[in-house]
Amino acid sequence: MQESSTYRILHCGQSFENYNLCIEKQIVGFMQRGASPGDIVHLALKIEKISYCWARGILGNITDESPWEDNDLYVHRLRLNNITFCKPIDLRILAKIGGKHWSLKYLQGAKPINDIEVQKLLDSEFKQNQVDCYLNPQSYFDLTPDNPSKNSTTGDRPDEKTTDLPPIDDVDDELDNDPEQNKPIDISGTFETVHFKNETDPYQGLETLVNQYFYSLFPSYPESRTLLIAENRMFLSSGADVLNPDYNTTGIRGIPDALLIVYDQDASFPLQINLIEYECYGKGKPRALQKSQHLNGHIIPQLMKFASSFSVVTDQQIRSQTAKRWINKIIDYVFQFPEIESKVTRWLKELYSDISERQIALKLYEALETAFCNNVQIILIIDELSSEQKSTIGNVVEAFKLENQNSVKFKGYVVRLEQKISLLDQLAEFAISVESP
Repeated sequence: MQESSTYRILHCGQSFENYNLCIEKQIVGFMQRGASPGDIVHLALKIEKISYCWARGILGNITDESPWEDNDLYVHRLRLNNITFCKPIDLRILAKIGGKHWSLKYLQGAKPINDIEVQKLLDSEFKQNQVDCYLNPQSYFDLTPDNPSKNSTTGDRPDEKTTDLPPIDDVDDELDNDPEQNKPIDISGTFETVHFKNETDPYQGLETLVNQYFYSLFPSYPESRTLLIAENRMFLSSGADVLNPDYNTTGIRGIPDALLIVYDQDASFPLQINLIEYECYGKGKPRALQKSQHLNGHIIPQLMKFASSFSVVTDQQIRSQTAKRWINKIIDYVFQFPEIESKVTRWLKELYSDISERQIALKLYEALETAFCNNVQIILIIDELSSEQKSTIGNVVEAFKLENQNSVKFKGYVVRLEQKISLLDQLAEFAISVESP
């Protein structure tokens, strides 16, 4: 590791499950923004009030994947590359430099650690304890109901009195009393939540405004690694849709409002197909009964239609026809705009270093075909959605399997229209919003 890098310690608390998911999926999640690609992250777990480091890696690209059950907590998610492992390092060693309040300085909020002496200490300890493979923390300490604190590898844990480390600390209690954590936050302004007019109004429509400000709203989808085709009604699935001339305007449509292609060089399938559906209760459906009827009678069936289009529940020939037609439209769109062609070409050259210019279109077709078979996600962007509704829709959509038996994925985003009440501080990070009854 290079000394000029920013170091961070990402604490998984006492959640073995979250820690294991970080390792298995090679993704880490932060509760606030700040961490960036290239940062060196040490993963920590607390066992009997002691925080241990077990692994570290280098942050890669931002991703929208969130494998944890409490995923809504993690607003900032990045891939974790070059993961290496170690025998558990007792992080109280940091008290040698950070003093009594070392945990506040180095653990709170996965804050950046730029102190060279701390970095050297972490490097030295990691090098001394590095191992070639993953160590399961629960197995290492034999954390069973009958043996809650026995170390299955080295016997009983060393007597605390024989060490030169400070007494056991409870990081959570210390963080709760942290003046840095509890100081007042600066508010940039106050805002009131108002209704979108409808979905497609040119000035106050949800779809219109989201498409216009898409990359500002969704930093997990950076423009350099995504292609948004916001051409409403451009993509139509095969089968009954084609045979029914009224299908474009009535009933449950097989046409997404937009298509988002996400490129992730580190993923199992570098391209992901996202079918975006915009829905807006807006001013036209203010009552709870109207919203419930629209959700159950239109939105959920619509998303099921999207999911089934590329799922094995649909005849292979029909879904192949749909994919082929959509791929041709995507390729035509890409080569229609020089800046988009340049971006997509850059992706392909990263994936295939020896690719020639003549092979670009062919390789793009093959990558898209693989994505339609193996990596499809449905995105719902709506002005109101409870966590229970989001979970229900996710379960319905993810019941549809792709050719590789992976589920069609689902993401639900709530976007609200806010009207300024008062601007207070342009440099502050936070705003307070009120939703009108």
